[in-house]
Amino acid sequence: MHTQSDESLYHQMRSGDEQALEVLYEKYERLLFSFAHRFTNNDRLSEEVIQEVWMKIWNGRVDFNTDKGKFSSWILTITRNAALDCLRREKRQPTIEVEERDGGYDEPVERTVIQRETASEVRDAVSELKPDQQELIELVYFTGLTQQQISDQLNLPLGTVKTRIRSAIQALRKLLDGRER
Repeated sequence: MHTQSDESLYHQMRSGDEQALEVLYEKYERLLFSFAHRFTNNDRLSEEVIQEVWMKIWNGRVDFNTDKGKFSSWILTITRNAALDCLRREKRQPTIEVEERDGGYDEPVERTVIQRETASEVRDAVSELKPDQQELIELVYFTGLTQQQISDQLNLPLGTVKTRIRSAIQALRKLLDGRER
């Protein structure tokens, strides 16, 4: 069963084949966790995101369409959306105030808060990009694929991939610069 395509396993799983679900889960578990963790920066939240993703897929609340792209891109998009939803839910939760010590803040905590705010701003800006730009940013920076791997995965010439990545980065930079003003 391990030699079957992701698409074939997906369709078997949608027909109720739990073994196909297990194969897909084993194949994508680490990738999805690390991808979700780049958004959440938290093991517990990342695990919740992954559980939500697999529940949505198993229960048929999301549908994979082979005409729209690869299974791996589709499942990463679902994971990204679930991670962003999770972060929005967490934002609505009451936050714990940082305690003052000796009249000042604990610097590592303050640095962590600033890093998370910056990461949140970047994630928000990425979500405002065009879908094809979002996908490229995700593949390069969140999934860690090389430009050649992206070229192969999207079936595009390497030069086109490089140009599109550069355009996506410029668009992202423009969005982030606009927020600073």
